[in-house]
Amino acid sequence: MTVNEPRPAEMSPPGVYIRMELEARGWSQVDLAQILGRAVQTVSDIVNGKRSITPETASGLAAAFGTTAQVWMNLQTSYDLWRAAGDRGTEDVSRRARLYELAPVAQMVKRGWIEGSDSIEVLEQRVRDFLGIPSLDDRPTPLRYAARGPGERQTEAPSTALQAWLLRAKRLAPAVSVKPFRKDSLKKVLEQFSVIRHSPEELRQVPRILAEGGIRLIIIEPLPRMKVDGGSFWLDDESPVVVLSLRYDRIDWFWHTLMHELVHIERRDGEQWDDLSEESIEERPEAERVVEDRAADYLVAKKDLDGFIARTRPLYSKEKIRRFAARIGVHPGIVVGQLQHKKEVSWSHDREMLVRVRDIVADSALTDGWGHTVPVGL
Repeated sequence: MTVNEPRPAEMSPPGVYIRMELEARGWSQVDLAQILGRAVQTVSDIVNGKRSITPETASGLAAAFGTTAQVWMNLQTSYDLWRAAGDRGTEDVSRRARLYELAPVAQMVKRGWIEGSDSIEVLEQRVRDFLGIPSLDDRPTPLRYAARGPGERQTEAPSTALQAWLLRAKRLAPAVSVKPFRKDSLKKVLEQFSVIRHSPEELRQVPRILAEGGIRLIIIEPLPRMKVDGGSFWLDDESPVVVLSLRYDRIDWFWHTLMHELVHIERRDGEQWDDLSEESIEERPEAERVVEDRAADYLVAKKDLDGFIARTRPLYSKEKIRRFAARIGVHPGIVVGQLQHKKEVSWSHDREMLVRVRDIVADSALTDGWGHTVPVGL
């Protein structure tokens, strides 16, 4: 029987074939017990399907009936598999496997995104509701998004982990109160950011500044093996959302990822990419590099950074970095991060300047993860 063949209506236990061999020879079960050197009750249990045939018993039956031990082991294995195939538990295993192909169910339950259940029917319904699909035969409609991270490319459908992460952000986003998003909103946001980039503590103001500009900010702990720093999408034509994973807890990573997503919002990338032509798809990697460059330039003007590099290379002392950062009004960790990205300094250079910021931002933003509890119903 192949994998796709229907299950036989009924399969006989090996004892039926033992009984046939006994009848052909005119033997009784007592006779067979004496021939095998086994207890009569043991033989009776095997014949009546109450006891399975072991390799030792299979060898004895083979010697008694002139067959091979493999014949009896095959009969027992086939019967056991037939019984297992009709077991409700096996069906549930298959259905659960299907769920885990569609979404990271265990992590979703652990994180409280859906409620777990011992009932496969209930669990299926909760996963369908989360993914927004009427049937498990359907695939979730990919959420249009733009993302930053080496593990995801916008030319491909998002992984199940990223899709679930984005859908979680989409569900949480309406809970963030914001003012209307207008044409000049980003300009005003960036003007306010320019005066707080020097201090980690000032990051508490970021969610408020974004909200006043009509941009929702959500922090969601990344799912395992999800190599994405952030994403952006639109709830509608006037409702942009930025979601950050903060998988790297350092000030330069926070600012660069945030600015990267704001550039995407400025370009309305997450809103438009589903409609791009095949020719445009091939150009996306270059477009992504443009976004990266613009994000970096917003934080440290290219002409300023190039001038600093020309004057300082290769002697990037802590004092020189701090003086340059103070002059342009940014935290020195941002400068270090850009120097690392340009391979001007090693990744171990001045690590103490790459201060942690997750707790600071999480205290003022809608945060899901790292022990932060999201209100019931979201």
